[in-house]
Amino acid sequence: MDFAAAYLEDVRATAAYYQKLAEDAMAQVDHAQLFAPLGEEENSVALIVKHVAGNLRSRWTDFLTTDGEKPDRDRDAEFEIRGGDERAALMEAWERGWATFRGTLDALSPDDLGRTVHIRGEPHTVLRAVDRALAHACYHVGQIVLLAKHFAGPEWRSLSIPRRHG
Repeated sequence: MDFAAAYLEDVRATAAYYQKLAEDAMAQVDHAQLFAPLGEEENSVALIVKHVAGNLRSRWTDFLTTDGEKPDRDRDAEFEIRGGDERAALMEAWERGWATFRGTLDALSPDDLGRTVHIRGEPHTVLRAVDRALAHACYHVGQIVLLAKHFAGPEWRSLSIPRRHG
């Protein structure tokens, strides 16, 4: 078995699963809920979407040849709602970020996993950078699901096995 090829295939499947999980959760909240934080210091679903989209775009554009923290990324702006930050625009950015990640994963070969890339000037193996990105995205997907479930309340439709049904 080619473990490196199997690893890349698994990462692709896991990324697709978590992207869909977040999208299915977000589909259960209305416009106001998408932008509502639980408190002053918390992020709304909309801000998490902006951040994940920005992070994936930055990290995975020209992944093997440029630092993952692109000079045009304004990370702080990812945590501010600005004009034009409507659901459709956020979802387009979200999809572009995930598409960039998927496209780069699809272009990687098993031999690439040992190569060195840089993120914020720090060297990482491609394997480490992939793990880091997937863990980061999944962390935020969990936040999205939690917030969506909170706002949907009793109208929530389970994204996995519902309670008392398994």
